[in-house]
Amino acid sequence: MSDAEHDIVPDSERRGLIGALPTPARPYASLMRLDRPIGAWLLYWPGAWAVALAGLGPRGLPLLFWLGLGAWAMRSAGCVWNDIVDRDLDRRVERTRLRPLASGRVSLTGAWALLAGLCLLGLLVLVQLPRLAQAVGLASLAPVAAYPFMKRITWWPQAWLGLVFSWAALVGWPAVRGELGLTPLLLYAGAIAWVIGYDTIYALQDREDDALVGVRSSARALGAHAGVGIALFYALALGCWAAALWRVRPDGLALLALAPMALHLATQAVRLKPDDPGDALARFRSNRFAGLLMFLACLVVGTTA
Repeated sequence: MSDAEHDIVPDSERRGLIGALPTPARPYASLMRLDRPIGAWLLYWPGAWAVALAGLGPRGLPLLFWLGLGAWAMRSAGCVWNDIVDRDLDRRVERTRLRPLASGRVSLTGAWALLAGLCLLGLLVLVQLPRLAQAVGLASLAPVAAYPFMKRITWWPQAWLGLVFSWAALVGWPAVRGELGLTPLLLYAGAIAWVIGYDTIYALQDREDDALVGVRSSARALGAHAGVGIALFYALALGCWAAALWRVRPDGLALLALAPMALHLATQAVRLKPDDPGDALARFRSNRFAGLLMFLACLVVGTTA
């Protein structure tokens, strides 16, 4: 590898899972964020919550598997699409300048081919679902495609990400129950607020670079009040989820199942250090565990209703 090539290859491609792959495959794996599964987990959890809260049903475990595979495929596809749209912008931001498209290690044609392959995998998952769930899943494509442009036209791209990353809640419920209704909508609304909260935490890392290149975010919009804003969104999420659980099981014990999740989110909001990028990243990543806590709450309520 020449010195010039060495300078544009991030350390993440020289070690770990990506580093174990053949050299030509590494930039494509990096384009999919193969070494950062947190995004796939966060996309997966709302769908898993809906399946659990709906009572699992006779196909509960296979559904959880298919939704997991779909979350991984579509999150990977979303990363590729985002990098295609943002390739020029990424070159101007320190944290993203070494991304494969921005640095030129993957061609635009190669990125489009990878995107097509991932979408075919997503289609394979979609056909495993009941008809209504398929239709709801297909309806997500438009907001997914629009997401990368939101940071250019609104101060709240995190809200749009919430619409996209929470969509699986509207897929998982009809996959079990065969219908939509107020309960999955409440679950979905809570997930949107949760996503806004944790993605605002994530955006805290980039406030200075975003200001320089003109990228908008909720972290910049909230400014010094970011911590309070995050806490309010988390409180809204808990309120919506409590209503969803109550509809399935109108019992105080159902609300008690939310206590571990409430404690976790409160700890994030209270202990967050908005001016410390390392702390912001750690708080953001902890939402993978938060998703598990919510899944357990939905599973307890949904299977004992």
